[in-house]
Amino acid sequence: MPVQLLKITEGQSETPLPSHLQKKDLKHLEEGCDHADKYIQGVAVLSYPLMKLGDGTDFLKVVLQDLDNLCSRINSINILIYGKMAEDCAKVMRHGDIFVVAGFKVNNSPTAREDGRHRCHLEVSEEAGSAIYVRVILCECLNNFFLLFPHFIMPFQFVAPKYVYTPLNHLKDGTIVNLYGVVKFFKPPYISKGTDYCSVVTLVDPSNVKLTCTLFNGNLDSLPKIYKIGDIVRFHRIKIREYNGQMQGITSGGFASLTFDGNAGAPIVPRTSSKVYTFMDEEQKTIEELRLWAASNISISGPAAKLSCVQPMLYFDLTCQLVGKAKVDGSSFLLKVWDGTKCPYPTWKVPVEAEDLEGEKALLHQLRNLTVDILVYDNHVQLAKSLKIGSFLRIYSLHTKQASADSEDVSHIEFHLHGGTGYGRGIGVLPESNPDVKELKVCLESVDQAGSQNMESTASLEFDDTFSNVTDLESHLQRCQQLPVTVLTDHQDLSNTELKTIVSSTAPQQYRIRAKLRTYKPQKLHQSVKLHCSKCNSLQEVPDADGFDLILQGSAITAPNPELHNTSWYDSVMWTTQDQKQRKIAIHFVKHDEMLQQPEDTLLMIEGGTLKEIWKLTKRFNCVIPVRSTEDDLELLDLSAPFLLQGNVKYYGCKQCSTPKPLRNLSSIAAEQRPSWEPAEIAQVLGIELLQYVFVMKFTLVDGTGALNAYLFDHEKFFQIPASEILTNNFLQEKMQMTMNTLCPPGKKLDDLPWLECFIKSYNVRDAIKQQVYYQIFDTTVAEDVV
Repeated sequence: MPVQLLKITEGQSETPLPSHLQKKDLKHLEEGCDHADKYIQGVAVLSYPLMKLGDGTDFLKVVLQDLDNLCSRINSINILIYGKMAEDCAKVMRHGDIFVVAGFKVNNSPTAREDGRHRCHLEVSEEAGSAIYVRVILCECLNNFFLLFPHFIMPFQFVAPKYVYTPLNHLKDGTIVNLYGVVKFFKPPYISKGTDYCSVVTLVDPSNVKLTCTLFNGNLDSLPKIYKIGDIVRFHRIKIREYNGQMQGITSGGFASLTFDGNAGAPIVPRTSSKVYTFMDEEQKTIEELRLWAASNISISGPAAKLSCVQPMLYFDLTCQLVGKAKVDGSSFLLKVWDGTKCPYPTWKVPVEAEDLEGEKALLHQLRNLTVDILVYDNHVQLAKSLKIGSFLRIYSLHTKQASADSEDVSHIEFHLHGGTGYGRGIGVLPESNPDVKELKVCLESVDQAGSQNMESTASLEFDDTFSNVTDLESHLQRCQQLPVTVLTDHQDLSNTELKTIVSSTAPQQYRIRAKLRTYKPQKLHQSVKLHCSKCNSLQEVPDADGFDLILQGSAITAPNPELHNTSWYDSVMWTTQDQKQRKIAIHFVKHDEMLQQPEDTLLMIEGGTLKEIWKLTKRFNCVIPVRSTEDDLELLDLSAPFLLQGNVKYYGCKQCSTPKPLRNLSSIAAEQRPSWEPAEIAQVLGIELLQYVFVMKFTLVDGTGALNAYLFDHEKFFQIPASEILTNNFLQEKMQMTMNTLCPPGKKLDDLPWLECFIKSYNVRDAIKQQVYYQIFDTTVAEDVV
């Protein structure tokens, strides 16, 4: 293996860098000079995807930032790596690594004017005798080092730098700084719109300035381990940006953090996932001073509430242990937790199948009177699924809701963690070393679990062992049949109107009805999905994949124009396919802040790709736009094709209402602080009238007094399923079919059909001959018990 990786043991670097190598400063680099015995070093702040050149050679581009000047773009340089060395570097490097590049060739950089970096770039390869030393843990401690070198291994050693910390009132736009701060507000990590985890933290310090930081990382453990307001954090290499007159912090290459307990007198032990970091003696004094200041200047969180103290309609933080979990449906997840105390109210037990419930059955049975069921929703579901049974949690902004069962007079308490991150909603996992966990464990160990089994809970809705026998299951099914299959979301003041009255009344009017669904069309549910233009109110069928493929084949006839590559707002790569056609494919990566983003946050444009190749890109990158070259610019394909692909969804524009604008308008989105690449926003800047996926169905409703046909025209509210995803998601198709089988059970007599409550509105439609009255369902959704 020509390139090897070695971790150097701290303090045991026996062989220094070869003595013939001399350090070269970026400012003294010159083209044409011999650099065989020279080296440069810097931080890898950006890396591009590994590519293959036209002759099949591997190619990797890395941007190094001078260690002595981490804030100036002119002190960064492009490194072009070729061959086997490129492949091996791509496997091990990451943003924040320290690179030492030796034996390089210097050439003028053709992109210097656009990217603002050094006027030269470096070219390295194994064949040229180059060497690259990589330390893959950024300079929190520079004694440990990882090494890449052709054919043999050599240790390398640096001296740890001394860090300077900037007060919050001295922050400047565009700088990368180190700082300390006290947490005034935070949102526990959650999945962002891409695949990264995101955490929002608001910091304060004695300068009485507030700084809100938005932190992203694909690794959950790499985000700050903040447990409560009042914690103290140390951020290294956080980038400062001014937005709406306020300074904000965002993660940059090499970002690192430590977190400390903010309580005075608590041990000064940093929380971090990094195994190596620097922490100087003088920094202990900084933490102690911040603790004293925070104690009298901000409200530091106290212990989380206990289950024994909860009240209806309360929002609180709960420290607890997870003893069971189960999937409920696509948008919610069940957590069974306890904290050693008993809720003073009867609690709701969420019905789930026994085989779906994870956890030790014997323990769940023992603690059945002490555990509470928490339903978590939407963006919290993915994290909830990953939690380990037995782990200790802090659930933030948990909501207690008072409700009553249909068949009982006694009310009960429900626990919900609603979707979104407002008010700091989220879930945090606490280590066993956490002081609150230690206190919780003492409480849990003192509970007489055997005695708790005999506690009376006469009013709670118990579903012990979740339908352990046939009788329990039958009684549950009977109860479900009594539940409404639809829910009214507004207009509760309207009373029911018989269908015969509605049919004989003039339009337009709104009604509340109670009826049965006798038939519906189309029977093949995927045919109900249409594309709707809200501007011209037109409906059209969703184009099939074959038509899109033909458009792509037609656009591939024209080769990409190299003169349109590598502009100020996108970087380009191009290669030739190895098949007989030898197609030219170009991909243009839209830059943010003059840098490429992570793939899950990246918008790219592709020329010459096939449908199969484009779908592969959508699995890796956030947004993909098919384009073609003209003499002067890139442009969208015919609007018969989707103008944007995101995940499994193809987005179309209305041919009649759209007025396509230049693709360079996308740069306005890229310039935003955190580009979201929302389809509606992309469509707006490109002059596209976005077509919306909708369900269009005809329901024949009867109530014993009459019958009428009512149209369902819905985006995602009625079925609680997005119409944009139904065509590509088998699970959602099955869910929709099950819903319709519940609303209109096949083979059932009319008397056996369930009753639907819904709102309908009448309206007039006039054609060339006459005026007709039509009816449409609105403000109605299928009940959660059904879906």
